Amino acid sequence: MIISPANRTRSVREYYFSRKLKEVASLDAGRKASGRDGIINLGIGAPDGMPPASAIGALTEAAVQPGVHAYQSYVGIPELRQAFADWYRRYYGVELDPSGEIQPLAGSKEGILLISLAFLDKGDKVLVPDPGYPTYTSASRLTEAEILTYDLREDEGWIPDFDALERTDLSGVKLMWTNYPNMPTGAPASMELYTRLVDFGRRHGIMICNDNPYSFILNDTPLSILAVPGAKECCLELNSLSKAHNMSGWRIGMVAAAPDVVAEILKVKSQMDSGMFRPMQLAAVEALGQGPEWFRELNAEYGRRRELAGRIFDLIGARYDKSSSGMFLWGKVDGNNPLSKAWKKAGCPGRPAGAQPEAVTTLSEDVSDAALYGAGVFITPGLIFGKNGEKHVRISLCAKPQVLEDAFRRLEEMMAV
Repeated sequence: MIISPANRTRSVREYYFSRKLKEVASLDAGRKASGRDGIINLGIGAPDGMPPASAIGALTEAAVQPGVHAYQSYVGIPELRQAFADWYRRYYGVELDPSGEIQPLAGSKEGILLISLAFLDKGDKVLVPDPGYPTYTSASRLTEAEILTYDLREDEGWIPDFDALERTDLSGVKLMWTNYPNMPTGAPASMELYTRLVDFGRRHGIMICNDNPYSFILNDTPLSILAVPGAKECCLELNSLSKAHNMSGWRIGMVAAAPDVVAEILKVKSQMDSGMFRPMQLAAVEALGQGPEWFRELNAEYGRRRELAGRIFDLIGARYDKSSSGMFLWGKVDGNNPLSKAWKKAGCPGRPAGAQPEAVTTLSEDVSDAALYGAGVFITPGLIFGKNGEKHVRISLCAKPQVLEDAFRRLEEMMAV
């Protein structure tokens, strides 16, 4: 490299799944080359279902029209902003002004970095949950902010310990990231929790950034923090079509907040892109207009998958919440894990050359490695979500029932040897 990278990049690594999926792809190719079945990937939360048919129809119909292939408005077409406002009114009971309180995004993940760039200076502090989505930390580090983790613990239902937060030195804290229904734990949102978060943010002058893409998944009562009276004084909310509408690859999301907050985010976003493809925006309007029957059918399927993922956890000795929300199942393992013991008893088959057993430092990595190398099934180690995830593993429900059944069979056969 002819020049040195920016100092800010030294504090972050390539995203875990970006790195891990390269290894999974290599293992997959090796297995297939030797005549074996490929890797079963239960790691990524990428919905495998089809988007609403009307959304696909709107996209294809608009894409062949003249005049739709030019640059678009930075703030999105009025129809899309109105559709987001209608969606929030219908399902969350929240009134949003489409002219100033909604900003369409290229997925909510983009919003995490935009918000960080818009509001954080070097040395500012950010409250980040542990366990939590790794991008909250990496986006904060890219702005050279200081990370203050706050614990989410199983014995407290994976919600913040507000007494501990009140004892924390909060000087210099500007943002607090929250995410319910929680990823990775599946803990649900509640209006009591949201009310406490709003009160905490208002009293301490902290912007509560609520990441809300899982609110419809395995959940009959989607909630928004913006439904709490006064929330717009100290809160913003990210949302997305990725999960609830099977449109993760489309990259369509939004941020909702008071107009002055949205305006600051737009300052950054307008430097980074030139608007969303108009046919995609029109397709998103159709998707957002789906009625309750869409979500009932979606959740009936995820419910079946959650049961099958639970069978896998029962098999490998992981304890889990059978009523968790979201598109993952989160399981706790212990040192006597039967999957890990069976793999080690067999001599750790499949372990890549050069990888040493002592390199594994947590239970979550141990169990994940046993499943991946021993049975060709990738499940996510909880370690990547923070130290409070070290004794946990996560299964994505974004795999068809037959795939989950095949994973169960492979693991069962490996453990029977």
